[in-house]
Amino acid sequence: MKRTFFLLAGLCLLTFLPQGYTQQDSSIYNDDPMQKRPLGVEEPEYYKRLPAGGPVDQARVEPPNWWVGMKNSFLQLLIYDENITDCDVSIAYPGVTVTKVHRVENPNYLFVDLEISPDTEPGTFPIVLCAGTEANQRMYTYELMQRQPQEGRLQGVSSDDLIYLIMPDRFANGDPGNDSFADMQQRGVNRDKVFFRHGGDLMGIMERLDYLEDLGVTAIWLNPVLENDEPYESYHGYAITDHYEVDKRLGTNEQYRQLVQLCHERGIKVVMDIIHNHVGDQHWFIKDLPTTDWIHQETEEFRRSNFRETVLVDPHVAKADKEQMNDGWFDAHMPDLNQKNPYLANYLIQNNLWWNEYSGQDAYRIDTYFYPDQEFMAQWGARMQEEYDHFTFFGETWVHGYSIQAQFTEGSAIKDGVPTRLPAVTDFQLYYAIQDILYGREGWTEGTARIYYTLAHDYLYEDPKRNVIFLDNHDLSRYFSVVNEDLHKYKMGLGFLLTTRGTPMLYYGTEILLTGSGGGFGEGGRKDFPGGWEADYFDKFRAVNRTAAEQEAFTFVKKLANYRKNSLALTQGTLTHYIPENGLYVYFREYGEEKVMVVLNALEQEQTVDTDRYAEQLSIYQAATDVVAGNTINDLSQLKVPGHTTLILELRR
Repeated sequence: MKRTFFLLAGLCLLTFLPQGYTQQDSSIYNDDPMQKRPLGVEEPEYYKRLPAGGPVDQARVEPPNWWVGMKNSFLQLLIYDENITDCDVSIAYPGVTVTKVHRVENPNYLFVDLEISPDTEPGTFPIVLCAGTEANQRMYTYELMQRQPQEGRLQGVSSDDLIYLIMPDRFANGDPGNDSFADMQQRGVNRDKVFFRHGGDLMGIMERLDYLEDLGVTAIWLNPVLENDEPYESYHGYAITDHYEVDKRLGTNEQYRQLVQLCHERGIKVVMDIIHNHVGDQHWFIKDLPTTDWIHQETEEFRRSNFRETVLVDPHVAKADKEQMNDGWFDAHMPDLNQKNPYLANYLIQNNLWWNEYSGQDAYRIDTYFYPDQEFMAQWGARMQEEYDHFTFFGETWVHGYSIQAQFTEGSAIKDGVPTRLPAVTDFQLYYAIQDILYGREGWTEGTARIYYTLAHDYLYEDPKRNVIFLDNHDLSRYFSVVNEDLHKYKMGLGFLLTTRGTPMLYYGTEILLTGSGGGFGEGGRKDFPGGWEADYFDKFRAVNRTAAEQEAFTFVKKLANYRKNSLALTQGTLTHYIPENGLYVYFREYGEEKVMVVLNALEQEQTVDTDRYAEQLSIYQAATDVVAGNTINDLSQLKVPGHTTLILELRR
C-alpha cells in the first residue's frame, strides 16, 4: 500500500514540478548505472589555454567584501571587467589606501593591493576605475564589515570530537525545488546513476541534526559545497567553478551559514572541505585565464600527475618525475593550479579567510594536500594561524610510509627545508594497518603487529592525537563491505577506532551498515542514505524502519560514541600499548583518575587473556565495567574475549 502511495506521489511530482526543475529526457541515458555522463556529452579535449580577453559575461570584484579589524592589514582585490588594463584605480575612504595596481597579460583583469588601517570603520565606498574619459569609467560598490564576535565560532576540531563525513548530494533532499536549474550545465536528477546528481542538499542535513546529535556526533565534515557547474560528474564537489558561491543545487550561502549556526547551537562543529590543487575546467577564471602561468600547462598534450608523493623527499629523484607529480593535472577536467603565481596564491588564501569570516565554520579539510606547491601550503597555514587562535585544519595525505605521511605535519619540514604548518593529516598509515586485521592477516609485522608498529611511529608527530583516523571514506569501499558484512568484525574495527588515539571520523551510513565498493571509482560507495528522500520506501533515520542487524549496529555506534564523548581517557588520555601476541592487542588509555583497558582479539576463536603481563597497569584496579555490554567484571586476573571482538573495560579500584 505504501509503495503504491509513493508511486502515485511520484507521478504527481512530475506533473507539478517546481519552477526551475527540469527532468532530463530518458533517451540520453542507457541502463548502465556506471554511466558517467549523458549520452552525446563527450570528455573535454585538453588544450593549451591562453588569456583570452574579449567580452566579459559578469564583472566581478573578489573577495566580494571584507572585514575591518583583521590582524593582517593587506588585501588584494581581483577586479574582472572588460578591457580594464589601462584603468587607474581610486578609492576615497578613510583608512583604505591603494598601494599598488598590478596589470597582467589579460586586459580584463586588475589586481589591486589595499592597506586597511586598524582603526578603519565599517562601511561602503565606491571603487572607481577610469581609463581617461568619463565614458569609460567603471564603478563598483565595496563593503567593509564588522567582524563577528569570535566566541563559539572557528573552534577547531580535536581528539575530543567524532567527525561524521557527509556527501551532501547523497545524504538527504530537504528542498526538491533546488534539484535542478535551467542555467546550469548538468540538469535533472537520476538516482539510478552513480555519477549523476541525486538531489541531496544543505536543508536535508539541517533537518537531520537531531539524528546526528543523538548518534553522538560532535562535528560534521561536508564534501565541498561550492559551485560545480560542470557538464557531468560534479556531484562530489571537487571541481569548483566559483569560489564564492555555494552550489545552488545544494542551497545558498546563507543556508550554509545557517547550517553552521544550527550545528553550533547543538554543540556540533563544522568542517569545510577545500581544494587548493585544482578547479573544474568550467571555472570562470579558467575560461578566461588572467595569466598563462595561472595553471600548469607546459605542453599542448595533456599530462596527468603521477601521484607519487615520494618524489618530495626522494634524494635520488629525477627532476621530470618531481615536476610531473607537482604540475600534472589530477584529471582531464580539473586544471592544475599554479600556486607559485602570487596573484593566485593571494586569491586562494583570501577566499578561505573570507569563508571563515562569513560562515564561521570550525576547521578545514584540505583535499590532495601534497600536490600543491609546499611553500604555498606553508604560507597558507601561517596566514590561517595568524588570524585565528583556535581554528584548525587537516590535510588529505593518501600516501604510503610513516615518515612520508608525518613529514607534512607541523613541527616537521619536507625536503629542501620547506616548513609546514599542518596540524594534522588523514592517517592512512593507521587505515592500512586496520585493513590487515580485517582481512585476517597475522604475522611478525602484519595484522595486530602492524597496528602496533604504526602507532610506535607516533614519535614522528608533534601531536598524533590530532590525526584524523577512519575505516572508510568517500574514496574507499564502504567499511561493512570490506568486512564481508560480518557484524562481529564490524564492531571489532569500530571498537578500535573509537578507543585508540586520534580524532575518529565516521562515514555517513556506516552506523546503519551501508555497503558499496570502490568509493568514487566503483559502484555504490557513495549511496544515498535511505530515508533522505520523500519517495524512499524505508526511512533508516528512524529505528522502526531498520532491520535487526542495522539497529544492533546503530545502537553499538551510538553507545560507544556517546561514551567516548564523555571520557577524558579516550579523548585526551595517554596511550600505553603492549606488543601483540597471538592476534591479541592490548592497550590502555589514561587521564587522571580514569583508565580504560582495551583488548582486541583479531582471531576468529575466543581467547582467554592472562592479565599478569599487564600488572603495571592493573595493580590498583579490582574490577571493571564492560562499556558495551554494561556488566561488571569482578575478577581481572583472566579475561575471556570472543573472536573478532574489541573488549572495552572501564577500570574500577
